[in-house]
Amino acid sequence: MTQVTEHGGGVWSLRVPIPDNPLGHTLVHVLDTDRGPVLVDTGWDDPASWDELSGGLAALGLSVTEIHGVVITHHHPDHHGLSGRVREESGAWIAMHAADTAVVRRTREAEPGTWFDYLARKLATVGAPEDHIAPLRAARAAGRMRTLPGLRSALPDREIVPGELLDLAGRRLRAIWTPGHTPGHVCLHLEEEHPSRLPGHGRLFSGDHLLPGISPHIGLYEDPDDATATDPLGDYLDSLERIGRLGVAEVLPAHQYAFTDAAGRVRELLDHHEERLTGLLGLLATPLTPWQLAERMEWNRPWEQIPYGSRNIAVSEAEAHLRRLVKLGRAEPVAGTDPVTYVAV
Repeated sequence: MTQVTEHGGGVWSLRVPIPDNPLGHTLVHVLDTDRGPVLVDTGWDDPASWDELSGGLAALGLSVTEIHGVVITHHHPDHHGLSGRVREESGAWIAMHAADTAVVRRTREAEPGTWFDYLARKLATVGAPEDHIAPLRAARAAGRMRTLPGLRSALPDREIVPGELLDLAGRRLRAIWTPGHTPGHVCLHLEEEHPSRLPGHGRLFSGDHLLPGISPHIGLYEDPDDATATDPLGDYLDSLERIGRLGVAEVLPAHQYAFTDAAGRVRELLDHHEERLTGLLGLLATPLTPWQLAERMEWNRPWEQIPYGSRNIAVSEAEAHLRRLVKLGRAEPVAGTDPVTYVAV
């Protein structure tokens, strides 16, 4: 059965499955407005996911054709994947922060093979063994470039401007820029009294920024053409503190379940990342490449059991933490090493 949760005050969530993913599902939120229903995120572009989204709306007495607009928290395919099909069926507008729209546009316009070449080059730079890089080269040579999710994601037609209210008739939904998980991730603050009169200031659609039981992936921003030394973990920690100061009554995330005490969860995540950075400094008593660091970090399973694709995500997270330590002056690259190793200072 389609799983639909009513949150009161004209807000519902629909569980839309993510195929072959331990997260299980995305919570797509439906927001009633005076011009028709608006979706916050849409779910993965997959027939089963589309059926669940359509069935969830039907359970609310709605059709996809009635959707007025789509607000995207960030460009990842489990959030933005079905946006194009929703727009085709309904004529709805799609809104996204400019930084993530740039990612969508860049990905759509990239020549076939660009992403495989980029990932192979990047993995070599961080010290990945050749047997890990070889499948990427084989996939490129076999012409399997178009199997990656997100290569043809819909281009948004509206821009989410941080600090401004979205144009939603009868609702007060304010955009808050929360980079870190992606460069253009936004949370959406529903500045209305909580329907159950819980203490606090409204509700927050938090996307992947603030989740009740897991820490979102924070890796380096992926851009084959940009050599800027960005600091995604620094962005994320700053964004967390900004969200913690809002004093919202309830958080409606895109995964897991709704929860209260946003400020307490923010503190837990800030402490988690500080502990992790401290632990990495201990590992960096000996010079390590980012790949070697990732092998030694604590994950939810031993490194030998981590699937191929997840290892790429893990090493990107190791790089983001290294980038933060270098920026704080707590680690530095070792001169003359190739691939580059890093050591605590």
